[in-house]
Amino acid sequence: MKLTVLHLAAVVAAGLLSACGRPSAEAAAPSIAAAVPAAPAAPAFPTQVFWGDQHVHTGWSFDAGISGTTLTPEDAVRFARGEEVKSNTGQTAKLQRPLDWIAVTDHSDGMGVFNELQAGNPDMMSDPTAKRWSEMMAKGPEEGRKAKTEVVSAQATLKLPKVLMDPKWMVSAWEKTVDIMEKYNEPGKFTAFIAYEWTSNSDNGDNLHRNVIFRDGADKTRSISPLTTFVSADPAVRGVDPESLWAWLDNFEARSGGKALAIPHNADMSNGRMFELKRYNGSPITRKWAQDRARWEVLVEVYQYKGQGEAHPALSPTDEFADFGVWDTANLNGVPKKPGQIKTEYAREALKNGLLLESRFGTNPFKFGMVSGTDTHIALMTGGEENNWWGKFAAQEPKADRWNGIYKKEGSYTRRDWTLLAAGVTGVWATANTREAIWDAMKRKEVYASSGPRIALRLFGGFDFGEADAKAATLTEAGYARGVPMGADLKSAPAGKAPTFLFAATKDPEGGNLDSLQIIKGWVDAQGKTHERIINVAWSEPERRKVAGGKLTPVGNTVNLKDATYTNSIGASELIGSFTDTEFDPKLSAFYYLRAVEIPTPRWTLYDSVRFKVTMAPKVPMVQQERAVSSPIWYTPG
Repeated sequence: MKLTVLHLAAVVAAGLLSACGRPSAEAAAPSIAAAVPAAPAAPAFPTQVFWGDQHVHTGWSFDAGISGTTLTPEDAVRFARGEEVKSNTGQTAKLQRPLDWIAVTDHSDGMGVFNELQAGNPDMMSDPTAKRWSEMMAKGPEEGRKAKTEVVSAQATLKLPKVLMDPKWMVSAWEKTVDIMEKYNEPGKFTAFIAYEWTSNSDNGDNLHRNVIFRDGADKTRSISPLTTFVSADPAVRGVDPESLWAWLDNFEARSGGKALAIPHNADMSNGRMFELKRYNGSPITRKWAQDRARWEVLVEVYQYKGQGEAHPALSPTDEFADFGVWDTANLNGVPKKPGQIKTEYAREALKNGLLLESRFGTNPFKFGMVSGTDTHIALMTGGEENNWWGKFAAQEPKADRWNGIYKKEGSYTRRDWTLLAAGVTGVWATANTREAIWDAMKRKEVYASSGPRIALRLFGGFDFGEADAKAATLTEAGYARGVPMGADLKSAPAGKAPTFLFAATKDPEGGNLDSLQIIKGWVDAQGKTHERIINVAWSEPERRKVAGGKLTPVGNTVNLKDATYTNSIGASELIGSFTDTEFDPKLSAFYYLRAVEIPTPRWTLYDSVRFKVTMAPKVPMVQQERAVSSPIWYTPG
């Protein structure tokens, strides 16, 4: 292994720190993008990262509406743009920093149904179960919560009354959603994607949801009917089978000339089904199945409110940072996991298994990039704003006791609301803030996932980089000129050469300093076994911190538990360098991705504890190390 770290700068001037532990405007860290020459009007390669959320629900999603959400897709877009709105509980809500883009992804199953049910639509009242739910909601919050529990369970198990599954309720809501996205989409200023969530669950609630994101406008999307799991686009498969969605996407593109992609999410609540090594119906994987999944599912969500899906400490025991926001007890319905199911729930394991499948079918079905989304169900997406977190459902909007609310019963385990993460956001390296440019960047996987901080993250791989390329002034241009960016493929290795990776991370100007960077490598050996390796490639304060036994000396902790502040007196504002894989074998398939980890900072629970003057249970985490992970770069022999 050869490692060169050219800049390990720490923020040291205490006078540059604000009272809340954040650096002042004068202390804002330099951006990687700013280090390259000014880009022309149509840059040859991306020089700017655009931040957004690809997973947002409003009151037009059935489970959100029945839980008390009244805000609409228009409210969600206005909030994302930085406008002030009234929350579902009547409080004033505003993002601290606006987003650059958003995808409102209300559930196709039940879209537009709740408002009609709540209003006592005569057609719906003809069904005794629907009528009973409507009457329960009219009785008040307590009965309304009971109704919600019944409805969510019925939806997850495909046992909703037929009248509620009628697609006619969705048509009006969908057309209005498209019109709202067209109204607020401003090329060059703000991107509003037309999107929905395909809400597939197995019979017992194993999550297989996908967010469908369109590149196009109303001319290609307004007249379509989003696919629900009540029907199937392919008679050969069930409505809940992902192959049905792939058939629908193929049909959409063929008929309209438009483009779409699907993003699987919340794999940690699929009870092993999201990345299982067989088809949904239990039959063996086929070449076509592998090709279809690789075509449509080029991205995977790894951070959101309901835990993270990058890696699990039991699967990656040598990864000291894997134990972060882990939800590994049950599926969406609270059905407990069985032994071994986590093996096919996490992105890193799927990336490794994808290399194996590629050797069998010629296509890697798990060749995906990394993204984040909040999965907010209140139209207020505050992933990454720990001190401004508005919760997932209306019952979790800011109040003194929200930390201890019961989220779900999961067998013998009661999941409390304090386990929710205030995550996350997606960074996209695109040539412009437009639907086309951002969607194209998603399709080529030049994107990365953050648990919240807006860390500028770059990764390039190639066989012709030199040490002079790993500098802020030259890294981006050299990366594109003589290598490939995150999400891309390395060409066959020239004889006697190993790949070198240029990496760079710049701290969030309003967040914590950087602790360290790791490159995560996964590969398949000659015997067909998968492996991974966690390589610390750069870290702050190297004069006092060393790697021993594969573990890096901890960076320290400046968080003040009494007032929820911290200081950037430890860590680095920027980490840049290069890494050459001297253990590289040109005959073996591999992938590499970059992870940036922050110094410890306050969690939303600590901010709540101070704000509301409440004492939480000792097991409630108050501090965390947030992070961002790039999409991989792949190497395939030949």
